[in-house]
Amino acid sequence: MTQLSSTASTCAAQWKMWLVKIFSVIYFTAVCAAPGSQDGTPIPTLKLLSPWQDVFENEAVEFSCEDSSHDWVFTWYRNQKNVTADEDQNLEEDHSSLNITSVTRSHQGVYACKALPEDNNGHSSAFSNTVNVTVYEKTPKPTVSKVPGFNPMYVGETVNFTCKVHVSSGWKYEWYRDGNKLPDTNETISIHLGISEKGEYWCKATRGETTSTNISEKIQQDVLGIPVPSLKLVTSWLDVFPTERVKLSCVMDGTSDWTYTWYREGQQVLADGTVSFDSNGATLSISSASAAHAGQYNCKGHLKDRSVSSNSSSGLTVKVYDKKPTVILTQDPEYKVMFPGESVSFGCHINVSTGWEYLWYKDSNQLTVSGNKYPISLVGITNSGSYTCKAKRGSDQAFITDSSQAVRLEVEEIPVPSLKLVTPWLDVFPTERVKLSCVMDGTSDWTYTWYRDGQQVLADGTVSFDSNGATLSISSASAAHVGQYSCKGHLNDRSVSSNSSPGLTLKVYDKKPTVILTQDPEYKVMFPGESVSFGCHINVSTGWEYLWYKDSNQLTVSGNKYPISLVGITNSGSYTCKAKRGSDQAFITDSSQAVRLEVEGNKPKPSMTQQPDVNKVYTGESVSFKCEVKLSSGWLYLWYKDGTPLPINSSSFNIHNATSSNSGTYKCMAIRDKTTYSTEHSDSRILRVSEIPVPSVKLVTPWLDVFPTERVKLSCVMNGTSDWTYTWYRDGQQVLADGTVIFDSDAATLSISSAAASHRGQYSCSGKLKSRSVSSTFSSVQTLGVYDTKPRVTLMQNPMHNVMHTGDSVSFSCHINVSSGWEYLWYRDDNQLVVSGNNHTISSVLRTNTGSYHCKVKRGIYAVQSQAVKLDIEERPLAYITLLTGWSEVFSTDSLVLRCRVLESQDIWNYTWFKEGHPINFSLSEKHTVTPENDPEQSLYTCKGIRTGRPSYSKTSDSFHTKNLLLKRRVLLSISGFIFFAIIAIFIGCIFLRFIRKPGNGEDKPEETELFLTMAQLKDRDDALCPLVQYITDAELNASSKKEADENGTISDETTPLPISSQEDQAVTSESHDTTENNGGLVSFKQ
Repeated sequence: MTQLSSTASTCAAQWKMWLVKIFSVIYFTAVCAAPGSQDGTPIPTLKLLSPWQDVFENEAVEFSCEDSSHDWVFTWYRNQKNVTADEDQNLEEDHSSLNITSVTRSHQGVYACKALPEDNNGHSSAFSNTVNVTVYEKTPKPTVSKVPGFNPMYVGETVNFTCKVHVSSGWKYEWYRDGNKLPDTNETISIHLGISEKGEYWCKATRGETTSTNISEKIQQDVLGIPVPSLKLVTSWLDVFPTERVKLSCVMDGTSDWTYTWYREGQQVLADGTVSFDSNGATLSISSASAAHAGQYNCKGHLKDRSVSSNSSSGLTVKVYDKKPTVILTQDPEYKVMFPGESVSFGCHINVSTGWEYLWYKDSNQLTVSGNKYPISLVGITNSGSYTCKAKRGSDQAFITDSSQAVRLEVEEIPVPSLKLVTPWLDVFPTERVKLSCVMDGTSDWTYTWYRDGQQVLADGTVSFDSNGATLSISSASAAHVGQYSCKGHLNDRSVSSNSSPGLTLKVYDKKPTVILTQDPEYKVMFPGESVSFGCHINVSTGWEYLWYKDSNQLTVSGNKYPISLVGITNSGSYTCKAKRGSDQAFITDSSQAVRLEVEGNKPKPSMTQQPDVNKVYTGESVSFKCEVKLSSGWLYLWYKDGTPLPINSSSFNIHNATSSNSGTYKCMAIRDKTTYSTEHSDSRILRVSEIPVPSVKLVTPWLDVFPTERVKLSCVMNGTSDWTYTWYRDGQQVLADGTVIFDSDAATLSISSAAASHRGQYSCSGKLKSRSVSSTFSSVQTLGVYDTKPRVTLMQNPMHNVMHTGDSVSFSCHINVSSGWEYLWYRDDNQLVVSGNNHTISSVLRTNTGSYHCKVKRGIYAVQSQAVKLDIEERPLAYITLLTGWSEVFSTDSLVLRCRVLESQDIWNYTWFKEGHPINFSLSEKHTVTPENDPEQSLYTCKGIRTGRPSYSKTSDSFHTKNLLLKRRVLLSISGFIFFAIIAIFIGCIFLRFIRKPGNGEDKPEETELFLTMAQLKDRDDALCPLVQYITDAELNASSKKEADENGTISDETTPLPISSQEDQAVTSESHDTTENNGGLVSFKQ
């Protein structure tokens, strides 16, 4: 490798020498060939190698700076500022080329270059020519245009689209239709349209590999197939007569920019005197048809200003007749004379073509009739005349035929028959006879038909007619013959009938008439001296005679009246009458009803009654008296009060709104209204009128201000009798029973089971007699107040701490804001407490007082509960004393340091110290030092924690006794130290003896299984090396420490006993002494 590297370095040095020689030759040749300074400073040439001076961001720009007169190094300038190479600007080694790979707006400006000799000797060149580079921030949007600008266009047309970018140059174009790229890349594309070329066209421009414009606006190009024109007939007919008009239209769907050419039998039709077209030729009009216009017509469409023509339309054939048609008028039936009511129909006929309208004329006057038929269903006199018709068609220039031949119609009136009554009466009774006749003036060629209530009458056993039906006879009338009779005449051999004759109504009663006997006056019983008159009445028909009977014996009385001026006892009896009419075959009615006349000899006495039938009535009541004569009728009554006549003559006497002035003695008597016959006086009746008592409202429940759901009871009391029912009112409106308001049996008590706001108001009542409509006035009012809501019961705690500590004092108070009469109940955790009054105080709380407290106020059965107040009680923290003086300090100090702490508390406490129960007036420190000077008597100490937060103090600690504590500890530590060093000495001595003592002969040597003896074994041995074993035990070592703890009575971290041996060591002392002894060997401490 070393050889290769040296060879390479030698070659490199040789190449460098050659290069130096070559460059030197080129340099001197250039110096010799270069013009002198007198020819001027060289000017390099700046060239733009990229295609465009105006570029867009991210495009590349490349320059070259050239000067062949020397070996130069070039410097570049933009806007007269030096350009250096960076990540976007690359310079060749001699800086002769500047390449900007991705231009931005910052690269815009005027570029120039300058040359310096490569060896930096000599003068620099002048500035080169400049190149101005423009950088656009974003690519332009091309504009797209279309020629021609029609839309839609038709198949076969050509359209040109042009895409332009008005910024910079060098663009190539991409074309798209409905998102699909087209193969054309020219600025303008030409498309020969077919249906598939329909769509949205747009373009975009590209330059180089990185520059692409946005897409242009989109142009919709619709392509339609060339429509086929539709040929339509505007006038109604294709077969026409000479001089008729014809109009045809050629219609092309879509745009109206079409002109039209017409053809008849394949030859183009041109305008002349009778043929014309509208402005675009869409309508062909023939003003007066002739045979020359007959043939098949079709048309073509041509698009204006464009070379687009349609195919020919379908054809329409026009037929032209050689003359006008003939019109024929017919009549059916063909009677020359007709009568009203008959029917006739005229027909107008034309036997060629269609679409005719018909014109009708009577006596040359046009009729308002349409159609080719003119029917007259019921002819009348006015229909007489001469009839003709014509036919026409068309509207603007109607074609009308010549008139038909004339047809004459004569109409005469039908005579009306006359109906006559032959027998005397039209209202008859069963079995009576009836005869009617029908007569027609003029000719005798009539037959007759009879009708009853519109129905034809036919002959039967009781009805008969003469030969031509002119006379109708009923031999025995019955209910079936009732009705209105009329007749009609019928012309023989013609369906001509006269109108009905005027009607005659025949009434046939269903039974014989009833005869009514009347009496005036109609008293059933009469008294001597009165007068009476009987009347016999029949209320149907006329021509009656009357027959009279008393007790079935006929009386010699004529007429329908039978008067008796002065009745007597002999006139008593039963009276009847009958009626009859006719002579040959007389018709007699049945007897009337019998009327009995009674004549009484004694004068009657009326009876008087009173309603209500009570001795006492109340003011405002209505009282009625009734006076009645039970015998006969027709009485007028006279009334008397206290013997004075009253202006009353009716049978009853009413007193409305009675007052005390109506009190008195009442009686009555009666007289006949028509004969003035009078009775005796009735018995007397005494009336007493009293004032109505006023009720009073009383409160049964204790309170008038109540709360929702409380009960309320009111009573209404009326002095005097108990025969009253009561009505209650609240604020003047009647109170009705419902789910919460109830009344007792007579409503004397109103009970509200659950009061609500709707019950508040002024309550009053009124009384009403149970048996009569007597009502009292309203009572005085009682105002009931109902609070909107239940009363608010508030439970308050003092002090208001969420957590209390044992020993604290707490007080609860229960408050209600309205009304009175409340009883207070106390609860803890829903268990009632034995506490009365609205206050509950716990002077020193315990943990057992923890719970949820609430109170309840009660009156009657209504109770309201307060909110619950949660009382949490925690144990007050306990202070404890710790001795801080350690075992190691007992020999170096005479003082004891005590520390007071509060158990299980993270709070910051101050402390108060007590000696023999009295506070020590030192600082509030947690530590207290006891010395022989400040406590020569060695007292009992306690402490207590205090602070500003809660709890503010702790429990007092247990007492701590300092008596002989230091001395006890010193003694204990001395004994412990002695024992420790003694054990160490024994251990070392045992090891020493083990090594210096030799065992005896093998047969005398005891079997030794343990090297060391336990303390228990060592204690049982007589040859134990340590004499203290007999005296040192764990119990004795711990006795003094235990005694200290008992005297102090507190927890101390310095009073832990010092164990000398474990429980197992102590237990071993009681074990058997079977351990093998070792003569003079080491003792094991193993248990």
